[in-house]
Amino acid sequence: MPTVKLTTQKFKEDIFDYTAEKDWNYKGDKPAIIDFYADWCGPCKMVAPILEELSNENPDVIIYKVDTEVEQELSAVFQIRSIPSILFIPKDRQPMMQAGARPKNALQEIIDKELV
Repeated sequence: MPTVKLTTQKFKEDIFDYTAEKDWNYKGDKPAIIDFYADWCGPCKMVAPILEELSNENPDVIIYKVDTEVEQELSAVFQIRSIPSILFIPKDRQPMMQAGARPKNALQEIIDKELV
């Protein structure tokens, strides 16, 4: 399954509506990864094909992409200061944020240990 572009509105509908709830309450039925990126970001461009591969290899995980230049509200909510920043969302626990580009094996390890 290819990565999915995520807007602020779709985030509120499908992931978590931070305007209506204070405590994290994930709405999805599969674990998710959200890649906060920008088109001009070199490390983001290196991570993008890796996330596409992981998306195809891990059908039980949904991988979203958020363009920080377009979705500034969502980027502010998560206090994105450096990109890429990757949010890992388990189904039944708190999400975890990691800043910086990671190699494929490190991302797969997080998927295996924390998400599935």
